[in-house]
Amino acid sequence: MQRLSSISELAALEAPVHLALGVFDGVHLGHQAVIAKAVAAARASGGTAGVLTFDPYPLRVLAPEKAPQRLLASLDHKASILEPLDVDFLLALPFDRRQASVEAEDFVSALVGAGARTICAGEDWRFGHKRSGDSRLLGELAGRLGFRFEAVPPVMMDGERISSTRIRQAIRDGNLDAAAGMLGRPYTVAGTVIEGRKLGRELGFPTANLERGEEQYPPDGVWAVRVSIGGRQLDGVANLGIRPTIDGEDRLLEVHCFDVDADFYGQTMEVEFVRRIRGQEKFGSLEELKQRIGEDRAEAMYILRGAEGV
Repeated sequence: MQRLSSISELAALEAPVHLALGVFDGVHLGHQAVIAKAVAAARASGGTAGVLTFDPYPLRVLAPEKAPQRLLASLDHKASILEPLDVDFLLALPFDRRQASVEAEDFVSALVGAGARTICAGEDWRFGHKRSGDSRLLGELAGRLGFRFEAVPPVMMDGERISSTRIRQAIRDGNLDAAAGMLGRPYTVAGTVIEGRKLGRELGFPTANLERGEEQYPPDGVWAVRVSIGGRQLDGVANLGIRPTIDGEDRLLEVHCFDVDADFYGQTMEVEFVRRIRGQEKFGSLEELKQRIGEDRAEAMYILRGAEGV
């Protein structure tokens, strides 16, 4: 999948462009419905399907006090989520005050001038200066500028509209089954493996420490996890929290992968939280901590592999 960063780059694409527009935090089922329309239009006409989004999250520029502190996916993570959706390119426009001042009609005209033949967006999506652009305007401009516009209704679950805000709350509550239902896949976080204090190795359970990014974490505690790194799929157990036994202060995600003792430094690890085993606990000694980690490891292995894997 190609990565673009400006509207002018669209004009260099050889085939007609069919775009899905939106912020797409998490790429949940509602977002996927919009993206599927663009992909279908591209495949029907022999064109190229793309997702246009913004980076950083627009509300962080326009109203930081109202913006979510955590997102469901960083830009790179979003790109990896889009890969299986048959998207040909991701256009991530840098969002700043200048971009925010662009009039909605001028924005759409620029897209059409660069080759957009189909534009798909959620029915309630707003864009442009002072959020003046909406489905009504896109419909009017479609007739005037000669592109096809598809307004996609929201996807509902349990009588409520699926939204990134709703999913973030489910994750904060530890309800990952609900989050997965709205995402259409298990919730994962991604981060770069960094060097830690190596305490896990000293205790006999080497861990990969993930750099804390901008993504939403579930509640602290010990989790059975599945990870993806370097093309490998691994099972493991993770500790999320401040490590009270050793008087930790920073919230860390440390992952111990079963049957693997590899150097993952500098690589991107994607972590799926399968089931929470317990909350954070403070132990009286490192020996007690070591014993409990062994028990956590065995329980996580049972959760992930069943009795045969223990």
